[in-house]
Amino acid sequence: MPQLRAIAAALLILLAASPQAHATAEHTYAKGEYPIIAGGWAPNQRLAIAVHGEGEGAHDRFHAYLMSEPQHRRLAVLDNISHENNLDTDADAYYAEWSPDSRYVAVSFRTERHIMTLNIYAIEGDRARLIGTPDLFRKATGRTVVVKTDGDMRTYVPTVTWRGPRRYDFNDYRLFVEDDRTLADKIDELCSVTRMEDGRYSIEFAAHATVRIGRGKRNRIGKLRLGVFQR
Repeated sequence: MPQLRAIAAALLILLAASPQAHATAEHTYAKGEYPIIAGGWAPNQRLAIAVHGEGEGAHDRFHAYLMSEPQHRRLAVLDNISHENNLDTDADAYYAEWSPDSRYVAVSFRTERHIMTLNIYAIEGDRARLIGTPDLFRKATGRTVVVKTDGDMRTYVPTVTWRGPRRYDFNDYRLFVEDDRTLADKIDELCSVTRMEDGRYSIEFAAHATVRIGRGKRNRIGKLRLGVFQR
């Protein structure tokens, strides 16, 4: 199923560095080397997403790029993917999911060991414009969680599966460690709870919704349903 394949791809990215997901997946690029990321080819075969960075491990001036194909020529830098917010620099640690008409692309990558970022871009000619990414946890709870690994949210895996040119399924999976069940009680139908040996609670949140991109590239989020948990 496409949704499960997308989630499997996201997990491969999350675990790309090592079986324990502790190390980074790095690559030192030669001058002019712009490898296409996993899933990076657009359906029209005229566009692609590639990455490049400078220096050892490519942590200097690292960016993702919209490329013109088959010339493999740079068209634009993708906003919000750089040496300032990435954990990995190897092309295989980045995953793209294109809309069927090649006008939108979602790009996933790790910003922390178990935390992924998913950016959605609207392709406008030779530009890639960053648009909003849904936050199903905020919709379910009315609160925004600071993305960090040393706090209560330990894992975040968002995934997109396109259903049409402007419509996609979005799965929002998060793992929290909390001192009590307050959060679990608030998201009861969208979570799984485990009591840990130290008395704290492992709370898994998984929500799914169909999202439509409306006027002004704004997301119209459909009804929340129980999503897919990561096991």
